[in-house]
Amino acid sequence: MSGPRKLTLPDSAALAPGGDARRIAPSAQRNAAPILEQLTRLAPDQGRVLELASGTGQHAAAFAAALPGLIWQPSDANPDALASITAWVDATRLPNLRPPVLLDAGRLDWAASQTGYDLVMTVNLLHLISADEARHVVRGMAEAVRPGGQALIYGPFRRDGQLTSDGDRSFDASLRAQDPAIGYKDVSEIEDWASTAGLHAEDHIEMPANNLLLVYREGA
Repeated sequence: MSGPRKLTLPDSAALAPGGDARRIAPSAQRNAAPILEQLTRLAPDQGRVLELASGTGQHAAAFAAALPGLIWQPSDANPDALASITAWVDATRLPNLRPPVLLDAGRLDWAASQTGYDLVMTVNLLHLISADEARHVVRGMAEAVRPGGQALIYGPFRRDGQLTSDGDRSFDASLRAQDPAIGYKDVSEIEDWASTAGLHAEDHIEMPANNLLLVYREGA
């Protein structure tokens, strides 16, 4: 990406209720618990995690607190997001939560500086970027994760070319109205990109609000 897109999203006006730079997105509040439930089941007990597009930093703080054996590395392509993520890091003072790095996962070569992770994950990113950028995300995830490591992709998707709820149809239309290059990606597209990159599909987990958690393992 040449720079973060300026999109109007349901969480565009994330709240900053305290006296610091921490921001709170309602969607991140809602999906943190169900995602953590799956992470608790899927993630290794110990290791290094790279989170792409960490946004407000809420997830990084919540997941690092609940999974103390994992060293959590948040990142984002938007310099403005780093202030909120940094504020969460400073407020929580968790020994396993690292300061965020500026990282544009939509670039072809983004993983060159990020390798050897036990788990790489992203939440609600792929529908906000173009197909080419999404393909770079998936390819980079395969490059950033260690052999046998995991890649997790959470979000809303087309399924067999179809949008399967009124909410998804409305949201996808609003995204494409703002930028015709973005919008929901089909699960089959993600599967093709992942397979080409050397990621093996392990599971598609149904999540609340018609989302999916796509689970991959490198080289399996």
